[in-house]
Amino acid sequence: MRNEKPMDFEELRERVAQAKLSGVDLSTEEDLSIAVMNLLSLEEHFFFTGAKTEKSEYYNLLNETREIRKVLLARMIQKTEGESWCISKHLLATVMRLMEVGTKLQSDDKRDLAQETFGFAYKIYNIFFALRLKIIKTPDVSDMIKKEKPMSLDDIMKNLVDCCKE
Repeated sequence: MRNEKPMDFEELRERVAQAKLSGVDLSTEEDLSIAVMNLLSLEEHFFFTGAKTEKSEYYNLLNETREIRKVLLARMIQKTEGESWCISKHLLATVMRLMEVGTKLQSDDKRDLAQETFGFAYKIYNIFFALRLKIIKTPDVSDMIKKEKPMSLDDIMKNLVDCCKE
């Protein structure tokens, strides 16, 4: 159990303001995060293909892919506090999987479930960027998933991350 009090609205607003001033190229960051997601997905596919075919070369490809993913993720996340590195990796892996599940649900004409799943993916993606930009701290992640703040993380990230800005 944490001793820290939850972040209040003014502190959250200040962190957002600081993130805007940081000069981070969020368009590139968003592209890079999608690349990392795809590399995570490739690692999974190489694992399962290796296991199903019993061919070790797929595990070699998994390892090569993992090394590239580590380099690219390191451009976004510093290995500093606690398990923020692993949390970030798993947040991105979750987003990728939820996007795929949502797409399959949509193609099966289960549009309500698809929309809900896409909503979960977007919320988790915003949590990743909030950690990346240090708008929230790692211990705040569980609070962000459980409840909404006066200014939702989704609203904050919509203002910060715009892939169309060149």
